[in-house]
Amino acid sequence: MDVIIIGAGIGGLTLALMLEKAGIPFRVYESAQEIRPIGVGISILPHASRELTELGLLEALAEVAVTARESCFFNRFGQLVYKEPVGTFAGYDYPQFQIHRGDLQQILYRALVDRAGLDCVVASWKCVAVEQGDGEATARFVDSRTGEDRPARQGEAIVGCDSIHSIVRRKLVPDDGPPIYSGVNMWRGTTWWKPYLTGASYVRAGWLAHGKLVIYPIRNKLDAEGRQLINWVAEIETSDYHQQDWARPDPRRRCDPRISDGRQGSAFPLELWPHHAARRRGTSDVSARSNGAGQAILDARALADSFASGGDVAGILKAYEDKRLEATASVVRANRTTRPTSSSRRSTSVPATSPSPGWRMSSPRTSWRRCRTATRRVAGYDKATVAARRRA
Repeated sequence: MDVIIIGAGIGGLTLALMLEKAGIPFRVYESAQEIRPIGVGISILPHASRELTELGLLEALAEVAVTARESCFFNRFGQLVYKEPVGTFAGYDYPQFQIHRGDLQQILYRALVDRAGLDCVVASWKCVAVEQGDGEATARFVDSRTGEDRPARQGEAIVGCDSIHSIVRRKLVPDDGPPIYSGVNMWRGTTWWKPYLTGASYVRAGWLAHGKLVIYPIRNKLDAEGRQLINWVAEIETSDYHQQDWARPDPRRRCDPRISDGRQGSAFPLELWPHHAARRRGTSDVSARSNGAGQAILDARALADSFASGGDVAGILKAYEDKRLEATASVVRANRTTRPTSSSRRSTSVPATSPSPGWRMSSPRTSWRRCRTATRRVAGYDKATVAARRRA
């Protein structure tokens, strides 16, 4: 069985590594002209780090990533509302990593090339169409540099790992429509800075109505001063937005979320995945809760396991759908509906004249805890689910 993988991002490369481990032939086709590190910070939560550990990548990840110790919630005046330990510091068997997306991609790419050879990933092959034939699927490509046609490729299955603007999904679900604007603009970047708090703290501060910051380190010891690479995200609710494009620089060069040029949104969860040999993995729209990469990695595991179990392609894809359709749709729905209560929102905007710097509010702390518990359960990284997967 030959599997054609469209896209050499986190999901595509992880799937390729898992197929290689299972002895299933594959090739990855990437539209970029070269596989080079791009992006900013992402979270690898325990359910995803478990899968990467099983691929033998734990040491490589620990060497370049920051192993997170805690998650902290502050109001916009810097007053602590709630904090909790994460990863192994919270009793998990697997760590939570904060890592530059490009570093993770390079770890996956180097491991894949070492195990399967240089020709397992080809660059500058842009997929423009997928077709279902009798017993096989066809992918059509152009050279992303010149626009000239490349030879078509046939396989028993085509897997689209080509992100939220997926060509594969567009071909399979033509009436799906564009991503839905969430009402939140995001401004992302990185800064060299001295370690703060524990040196491994994931921080959220403020609220979307006023401006919210998410800050965490993604590389350690950049220089003799011990500075880290700090990932930051500024978010604010606004009706003004532009089409999502993380690669577009802002010409104003100002860190002001009210003029940011990034859009946060998500695609509709599909009610039924089309039964073709070409299949779009449906998780690029779940990143609002640090779950985009993690859910893609879980997708890769479920799909690789389905391929390894054997049978015809239709049965393999149906088994994968049964495992992941509702799981991914639940994450998308939760992104839109599960938020801390109004008391938590108020706690992020209390007056600076609140009783004391040590002021606490029990109801928002409880609300944040409940929200975090619900998020872990829906996304599949609560302790019981992670432990059950290990026993299996």
